[in-house]
Amino acid sequence: MPAAAADRTGKSEAMPWRATLAGLCANLVGLGLARFAYTPLLPAIIAAKWFSASAAAYLGAANLAGYVVGALVAGPLTARFPARPVLRSMMLLTTLALFACAWPVDFYWFFAWRFVSGITGGSLMVLAAPTVLPHVAPSRRGLASGAIFMGVGLGIAASGTLVPLLLSEGLTQAWLGLGMLALLLTGVAWGGWPNTAAAAAPAHRALYRALPTRQLRALYAEYALDAAGLVPHMIFLVVFIARGLGQGLAVGSQYWVAFGLGAVAGPILGGHLADRIGFRSMLRLAFALQATAVAIPAFVSGAPWLIVSSVVMGAFTPGIVPLVLGRIQELLAHHPAAQKAAWSKAMIGFALLQALTAYGMSYLLSANGGNYCILFSLGAAAMVCALCVDLMAGQPDAALQAQPAGRAS
Repeated sequence: MPAAAADRTGKSEAMPWRATLAGLCANLVGLGLARFAYTPLLPAIIAAKWFSASAAAYLGAANLAGYVVGALVAGPLTARFPARPVLRSMMLLTTLALFACAWPVDFYWFFAWRFVSGITGGSLMVLAAPTVLPHVAPSRRGLASGAIFMGVGLGIAASGTLVPLLLSEGLTQAWLGLGMLALLLTGVAWGGWPNTAAAAAPAHRALYRALPTRQLRALYAEYALDAAGLVPHMIFLVVFIARGLGQGLAVGSQYWVAFGLGAVAGPILGGHLADRIGFRSMLRLAFALQATAVAIPAFVSGAPWLIVSSVVMGAFTPGIVPLVLGRIQELLAHHPAAQKAAWSKAMIGFALLQALTAYGMSYLLSANGGNYCILFSLGAAAMVCALCVDLMAGQPDAALQAQPAGRAS
């Protein structure tokens, strides 16, 4: 009996961290590799004449468009099927998309697979953390959440270090190498997903009458504006350094590594500060820092300033996610049943405006003769708008926050 109890105890301790590792791998594959590896690959795709500069930018935006679809379908999928097979399928599809991009059959082939990888990435981003965190002890959920979203940063850092090495063997080999890494990570995550049942039906609509609606809508707008402000660095940073400043792909990739290092530390550091000063105060600080950092490439081109810009924007690219999720939980502390629906709405708004911004900036770049400074200026303006929205939102009604969810009417 003691041995059995010890075995059960050991298993209960190990399983949450296997699930956390699975969540980290999911974000690493779905976003870190499938989305962010495209940024350092972009100059090589153009140089190899696979696609023109404008077409290659549109292909990058295809991933963001797919991300919108993925955020929309994730909930309905897990309402009908258990989360574990859905997450496994999405990781496998992401891996297949990376392999398929090794052969540029034509624009539509490449567009389709970039779109598919966006769908899978959006679904993994929406589903991984909510699937894992209920199986983690409450005292460890902050650490687990930071580790899960750190997967995005690890993928960015890996893409910045591995892609130049893989490109030395050829562009096709680079895509195949990313596919092999994604396949390996899918295998690592395979047995770690919790065996959960299909998601429960949404709560009754009467619940939402008692929510701090004004503050939630403001938060959705802020998160969407932040998504727009992230686009210049996410898609155009390396090509801006390599082509816009004429410093070459090797130098551009070094800035992408700095971006990735920031992304690794961002979720954990941001969450730690939010625990000390509150999620709303941390969000305001995040918007102010991002507005400054994204504006830097529009006005200065010195290496130290560009490194600061890369690290700060890298930190908040995944780091903004746990801050918004924490703010939702803060606003809806007395309405836990409403938190999942609010998180889904925030993610959909984020994905939609990010995709629209990516397409708009791709068009603007082709129309203005390659003036990247305008893109970074627009990104800074979006961050300033996000900060202004938060400042004008006001505090939630204390009566609404205090009202128990089950007594909403």
